[in-house]
Order: sequence, then C-alpha cells, then structure tokens
Amino acid sequence: MRRRKRVRAVVIDHLDELKGFAAEGKPILIDLWQQGCAPCKVMNGIVDELAVDFDGVAHIVKVDVGRVPGAAAAFKVRSTPTFVVMGRSQKMPSKKARKRAGAAGAPAKKAYSPRWRGSGLVKKDVLERALVSNGAVKS
Repeated sequence: MRRRKRVRAVVIDHLDELKGFAAEGKPILIDLWQQGCAPCKVMNGIVDELAVDFDGVAHIVKVDVGRVPGAAAAFKVRSTPTFVVMGRSQKMPSKKARKRAGAAGAPAKKAYSPRWRGSGLVKKDVLERALVSNGAVKS
C-alpha cells in the first residue's frame, strides 16, 4: 500500500519567497503567526485543512512573524494570527495607464495586492470564501 504525502501549508523563511508564488497568478492565503500564540495553534489545523482543500488552485503560506525579518512591518501585523489573501486586482487600469501601455506596446499588468484581511480566530468558511472570491476553486 502506497501512502500519499500529506499536503500542508508552505512555511517560508523570507518574504522574497512570496514573489515566486505571486508569479504563478494563483490566490495566496498568508497566515502570519508566532510561537507561543494559543489562537495560532488552534488555527494551524484549519490552515492545513485549507491547504488540502485548495491544493493546486491556491497557495497556502505560513509566515512566523518572529523569525521572518520585516514580515510584521510589511503586513502591518498588530496581533496574531493575522490572515491576508493576496490576488490580482480586478479593477480596470485608468485611461491614462491604458494609453501609456498601448504606446509601449505591452498590455498593462494587473497589480498583485492584498484583497482580504482578518485577525484572530477566523472560521474556516470565511477563509474559504475569501479564497474563492479571489479566483480559487475548491477541489
């Protein structure tokens, strides 16, 4: 009998690793947590369940704000756990930006930015809706 490796959230050690995930164009759920945080331990299981549910269609990432330099400042973390869903902006570029892109010959890129944010104990269905509203399809 062959066992399949369990899918879990990806733990990153540096914020530059997020650029690789963003380049794929999939929504990213970032769990900003820290050691010794009781609500973070509770949410750990839920975040890993989401990694299984959205395997291949979204990135589920964990960032320890105590160990990753600049993470707390970059995401303006005031309490842990904090969740941020990042995705491509759906808004149309301004007329001036479209004109500039047309002159350059390249289409305007949609910005990759934070689309949803939540802190504390967040229900799993709320996190699912945030991912689905940003383009992820639950498998």
